[in-house]
Amino acid sequence: MEVTVLNTAGKETGKKIELKDSIFGIEPNDHAIYLDVKQYLANGRQGTHKSKERAEVSGSTRKIKRQKGTGGARAGSIKSPVFIGGGRIFGPRPRDYDFKLNKKVKQLARYSALTYKAKSDAIVVVEDFNYEKPKTKDFIELLNNLKISDKKSLVVINETNKNIYLSSRNLQSSKVITISELSTYEIMKASNVVFIESSLNSLQIDN
Repeated sequence: MEVTVLNTAGKETGKKIELKDSIFGIEPNDHAIYLDVKQYLANGRQGTHKSKERAEVSGSTRKIKRQKGTGGARAGSIKSPVFIGGGRIFGPRPRDYDFKLNKKVKQLARYSALTYKAKSDAIVVVEDFNYEKPKTKDFIELLNNLKISDKKSLVVINETNKNIYLSSRNLQSSKVITISELSTYEIMKASNVVFIESSLNSLQIDN
């Protein structure tokens, strides 16, 4: 599959890039995508949730009424979960949600996500560019020229570029990442994936 390289004005440059079938033309594996996205979201969880159980809440340990003869149920402590202000039964405790996923599964998921984007013509390639200074207006103009300003876009650059990153930071519908940060979650979340020419070349050379 070939894609045309565009310039920042959205015009064809006359160059074309062949998308490797081993990356953009595989048989998609939906379960691999599910596992990779699940791990990505799990790794982002803080896991700091905590509630106090009956041994941790403040209160007297005195038996609040006699065992028998009251006509009610037995009660041994004001900290019992059945009373207001008592501890919580089996409450949440701090935990780590991370889990291991094999590299080959993660790679299969990433390639499956890229294949879905390629099949839906959601891959855009732009020649390398840079900004002299951070300016959101210039980045919005780029998105308008590529006709994706009304869609959620993911712009993949080859290496960290402060001016491009700062120019896009205030836009909720667009995100800039480096090729090393490319993940299944980010690919699937975006409506269009915009590769800078050098980043696409790096992806296809390294894989």
